[in-house]
Formats: sequence, structure tokens, C-alpha cells
Amino acid sequence: MSTCTTASRQLDEPLSGTAATARTWLLIEQPGPWGAKALTSSHLDPALGRALEAAAEGTGVRVALIRRPGRHADCGPLAERHVYVGHTTPGGVWLHSAMTRDPERLLELDFAAIGAGDPRSFDDVLQGRPHTGDPLALVCTNGKRDRCCALLGRPLAAELAASGIGGTWEVTHLGGHRFSPTVLVLPYGYAYGRTETHAVMEILQGVREGRVVTEGCRGNSAWERPGQAAELAVRTASGEQAAGVLTVVRTDGTAPRWEVTVAHVDGRVWRVVVARGASLPPRPESCGSALGSPARMDVVAVRQLEHTGIPVAC
Repeated sequence: MSTCTTASRQLDEPLSGTAATARTWLLIEQPGPWGAKALTSSHLDPALGRALEAAAEGTGVRVALIRRPGRHADCGPLAERHVYVGHTTPGGVWLHSAMTRDPERLLELDFAAIGAGDPRSFDDVLQGRPHTGDPLALVCTNGKRDRCCALLGRPLAAELAASGIGGTWEVTHLGGHRFSPTVLVLPYGYAYGRTETHAVMEILQGVREGRVVTEGCRGNSAWERPGQAAELAVRTASGEQAAGVLTVVRTDGTAPRWEVTVAHVDGRVWRVVVARGASLPPRPESCGSALGSPARMDVVAVRQLEHTGIPVAC
């Protein structure tokens, strides 16, 4: 059976610079079935879902539903649910969690502040606190958006859970169906594609050690796509693995060509030229869609500038 994932693999479509963009992720537990637009087509009150979408718009916050791996019967109301919020910008990375019986209280959050990296309204409204458990491995499994997410994502989530990875959740949408199974890891916010169980376990071990695994990485969701590609290119060129030490300080130019400045906390600076290309030959961007040429972020050049010796705050 031909799928969008099969075509993408066979054509060796690059992963770098394809992550969803969000400085902050708000994750709400909602078991049971999900529709294609899960916030308004699940057992979550659709009016609440629409209100959350409106509240998050333009704030840098992306709202998604999560559920534990396994069978998803058409169950009744959830008495109490997990809620997480994670900010992914290097230098200000955090992940907080809470339990709530009243999801309507989510509308009391200061979305602009959360998007800017301030967790206080989350803690005040939901009695949240810094997350102290395992890092989160969020596996996209929403087959209503694309069958590859269900066919490939659900078995991966089940294997991770069976392996004792306590932070494993299924999530509604991470973008890039053709890269399934796709995974987002919090707190650092790096997304991965074409992942397998052993690779996710290595990625999570890296998170525990404060390292970023670049193999299979799509980028850090804190950055726009040219910045995602640039940061990964700097990591490859410099051999830097430490999380939180690189930041995209500026992006000059407009599509289809950008010059991205990436800075290290130790004062090193790189200029990276990124060009938007078209993936050829044409292929489906998702199952059932017409053939197209998805945009790709090609790194044209990586140049380290003269070392200033002045640390840069990320």
C-alpha cells in the first residue's frame, strides 16, 4: 500500500526545517476518539475548543490534545485531566504540569504571557508546578488527519509505553504527516521524523543529559523554519550537542533566501545561508492529496564569524 510516508522515504526527502512552529505548547488530556480538527471534534466541549484556538492565536502558543497510548473507546467525560505547558526558547526553557477537573479554567490563562515564556498564570489558575517526571515524548497518532499517523504512530507510542517510558503520550497534530511517525520531545521542543523506538529512547536519554540528538531531527519548534535548519546546520558543523546553548538571534532576507545568525552562549557566532527549494519529483504531502512539491529548507553555506570572546545571552 503506497502512502505519503512511503513516497517521502523513497525520495529521501530531508527532515531539517520541517517542524511545527510554536514557542509554547499547551497540552490538554482528552481520551476517546479525535476528529481531523481535534480541538472541536473530540469529547472536549467544541465551544471550549474554539475559544482556546481563538485565545492562542497570535501568541506563540500551540494548543493540542493528548491521550495515553492504547485503545480509545468512545468513553464518557473525564473526571480529572493532565495539562502541560512547555516553553521551548533556549535560555528560558521550562515545562510545568497540573491536574484539573474544570477545563474551562484554561480560558483564564494569560496566553500572551505564556507564549512569551512566563508560566505564572498557569501556576496561579491551575495550581501548576514545574514538571519533575520523565521528559515528554509526544507521538502524533491522529489517523483522522492522515492514516500514516495512525498506522505508524500508534504502534510506536504503544512500544514506548510498554518499554516503561512514562512520559509517552499520543498527540493530535505535529504537522508533516509524510514524516510519520513524528515525535515532539519536551521540554526542549525538538521534533523528529521517521522515528523508531530505539531512536526515541536515545533522544530521551539525551534530554535527561542535556543533549540534543540531531539524527532524524526536524528542528526546534521555537524557531521559524529557516532558523530550524540553520541551528541544526551549526550543530552539525561544530559538533555541538548541548541543549540550550544556541539561539537564532536574527533572520535577514525574505523567501526564498535568508541569512540566519546563530549565536552560542560562549560568544561564537555563525551566519547560515538558507534557501527555500521545491521537493522534486512531485509527491503527496499527505495521504489522498494531489501530488505537490513541498517546500524544503536547503542550507547553502555555514560560516563562523571571528570569535568575539564575549558570551551571548540566549
